[in-house]
Amino acid sequence: MSMADKRYLMGAHEIRMLLGGITRQRVYQLTCRPDFPAPVADLSQGKVWRAADVEKWVANRRRLQKRVIPPGGPPETGRPPGTAIAD
Repeated sequence: MSMADKRYLMGAHEIRMLLGGITRQRVYQLTCRPDFPAPVADLSQGKVWRAADVEKWVANRRRLQKRVIPPGGPPETGRPPGTAIAD
């Protein structure tokens, strides 16, 4: 069951959790992108989006990212695989 099935709307915090706990600043950067879904409302606590629209955007971005990784894999970062970048 997807998050969209459980929740009709999501705010910045839910987007953070959907994307693995990214920073609030990164959520803001992503939601300002022209290809990110438009919010359905701007409440006193912040903007809200349709969960289904956000999940569709995330799935599409992940699909596109898989296509642009070079044949030898992603470039070396100096971090062990699977470790998060520190905030």
